[in-house]
Amino acid sequence: MPAIIIVGGGHAAGQAAASLRQEGFDGSITLIGEEPHIPYQRPPLSKQYLAGQQGLDRVHLRQHRFYADKNIKVRSGVRVEAIDRGAGKVTTCTGETLTYDGLLLATGSLPRRLNAPGSALDGIHYLRTIADADAIRADMAPGKTAVVVGGGYIGLEVAAVCIAAGMKVLVLEMEQRVLQRVTTPAMSAFYRGLHEGRGVQIRTGTRVTGFLGEAGRVSAVQCEDSAFAADLVVVGIGILPDTALAEAAGLACDDGILVDERCRTADPNIYAAGDCTNHPNRPLDRRLRLESVPNAMEQARVAAANLCGKDREYAAVPWFWSDQYELKLQMVGFSADGDEEVLRGDKAANRFAVFHLRDGRVVAADAVNSPKEFMLCRRLVGQRIDATALANPETDLKSLLDG
Repeated sequence: MPAIIIVGGGHAAGQAAASLRQEGFDGSITLIGEEPHIPYQRPPLSKQYLAGQQGLDRVHLRQHRFYADKNIKVRSGVRVEAIDRGAGKVTTCTGETLTYDGLLLATGSLPRRLNAPGSALDGIHYLRTIADADAIRADMAPGKTAVVVGGGYIGLEVAAVCIAAGMKVLVLEMEQRVLQRVTTPAMSAFYRGLHEGRGVQIRTGTRVTGFLGEAGRVSAVQCEDSAFAADLVVVGIGILPDTALAEAAGLACDDGILVDERCRTADPNIYAAGDCTNHPNRPLDRRLRLESVPNAMEQARVAAANLCGKDREYAAVPWFWSDQYELKLQMVGFSADGDEEVLRGDKAANRFAVFHLRDGRVVAADAVNSPKEFMLCRRLVGQRIDATALANPETDLKSLLDG
């Protein structure tokens, strides 16, 4: 009986296991995850789960019974230590050796660490796992001061949860604006205003140089020009692809595990999906690494189909989302690819969409509390659009679609 092993415990791993059965694979499927959980969603960890609004049952991608019903073996709390490509085997931390006919690496990513004096003090947290979220929530309490290092999506989502919990919140961002890596100056200004309006203090252009503590616990964050008191610190300065296992096996890696449009590595029996991959994107005509749930899910489906002997290509336009307070930001494409912005809606009402065009064609869009516009935005990408009609709220977006 053919055997497929999946290494990972997030969206890509869980979706790949389900997709293999959907594609008709009737062989052995073993999913090996390092964390003591069945595959789960990571976005709620900085939102509803951190806020205590969702329990583990809502965070799990699927419940335990699904894996039993589909005859999928889930090995939680087990780390794969090595891959023997020649023999088609993996070795786990328990010393067990498992044979595979096909292998999918869905190892995800790791939080970028801030290696500064005092970084080992208690009360300094990173957010990537359920255990991380549990530890942060245990330190949260009304009236306490939370310092968030990093003004990206994770940092701002955590800030929103902490403010809602009655905490004092300070965000320290090294760049000159929040969300600088992922969005436009106008959108950065909008979200800075949103958070400051809720009571979050934000300092940009501020570099953290260390942490101060008392009795082994953090008490302040040291910056170049001053120190800021802190009862709780959350560091969110980006993530790095987890490629250690792939590199040790001799697979090509460059800002992620290098795969082709079929999610296949240089080894024809090994595929990779999710945050850990560096892959070609045909619609954007370039290689990239995405930190995106939709990307992880779609790559998992493509990899599963190809592991089953089919011929499927990954060719999706990237999209993302972020929940902060009662606002949902949904994005498609990359705003940096545009040379013209078209606003549709009312920023003052916290309901609008910004379309990004290049040479008259839609290349990206950011939509705030505008789900209908966002769904049509995804269909408009690549089309030549009249900017005046696009900005007019009376224009039916469907009328702008080709055909």
